[in-house]
Amino acid sequence: MKTRKATQVTLGPRTILIIDDDVDFVEATSVPLEKRGYHVVKAYDGREGLRLAKIAPPDLVIMDIMMGERTEGFFTVQEMRQTTELRSVPIFVVSSLYSRIEEFKVAPEREWLAHDEFFPKPVDTEKLLKSIDRRLSDDH
Repeated sequence: MKTRKATQVTLGPRTILIIDDDVDFVEATSVPLEKRGYHVVKAYDGREGLRLAKIAPPDLVIMDIMMGERTEGFFTVQEMRQTTELRSVPIFVVSSLYSRIEEFKVAPEREWLAHDEFFPKPVDTEKLLKSIDRRLSDDH
């Protein structure tokens, strides 16, 4: 009787979708993520980010709030949370809305901006990377 060997499935790199209209921020954030072995997908507006996320759901999203339209990020987050395939994808919000930072810290429970973590701009890259690593670790 022949026995079958168990095959080990090797997953590719984790995918992070960055949605931000600031090209410099997207590029500066992509480099350390790629050096850590993440696959980075880039979108420069909410509509494109949502389209890309629906085609191939990422493992994590980094989302700016104020893009071409002041509320673009808010609506993109809402749409992601209403899309079955994207509902559980962690969303890290990055924004320069400093005056409202305390409100953002408690906002994950709110439907209008159901995010997982908030990072003020300019982003502390090391803090962001540590949070991403922790969130996407195999034992999380």
